[in-house]
Amino acid sequence: MEDIQEKKREIRNIITTQMNSIPFETINEKSSDIENRLFEFANFIESRIILLYVNSSIQVKTESIIKKCYGIDKIVVLPAFIPSSFSMKLYKVDDPDKNLKQGSRGIPEPDQDKNKIVPIDRIDIAIIPSVALDEKGGRIGSGEGYYDRIIPQLPITTRKVGLAFESQIIQQVPMESHDKHIDIIITEKRIIYKI
Repeated sequence: MEDIQEKKREIRNIITTQMNSIPFETINEKSSDIENRLFEFANFIESRIILLYVNSSIQVKTESIIKKCYGIDKIVVLPAFIPSSFSMKLYKVDDPDKNLKQGSRGIPEPDQDKNKIVPIDRIDIAIIPSVALDEKGGRIGSGEGYYDRIIPQLPITTRKVGLAFESQIIQQVPMESHDKHIDIIITEKRIIYKI
């Protein structure tokens, strides 16, 4: 168990170092390519209520994705994190410019006083952040387990999609029993369906 956690830590460190060395313009370009693939993706087009995330510095940029969703009549749901229980609440956010505040993890998240909670069974598609992924849908997240706890609660029909740069795709993610797979990965070059 400790061995797997150590491997994950190593992978997180390697990917973080790699991502921090990529020029800002390149991150923007690749994020834009991923965004275009997402907006052409049938499951995304057909969905109405979308769980998204506000990106950290080493993740695919989502600000433009979130804003574009409003223009095509999607309902945007964002997570608010509860560090004491490593859980999250999902909120419908109508205006990210006014209805977000700095969260406990240093990333903007829904202001609980200005947004309505969305039941998890209403989510049509869930865009799951990751540090590293493999082609079987194995993922390494931030290490706090927020998404490993929420993925099993999503309806079986909800597509779980990871957005990632090709440099975040690794040969094999070391998995523990509590780790959850995702269904589909969208990179700047391809769409990977879980093998």
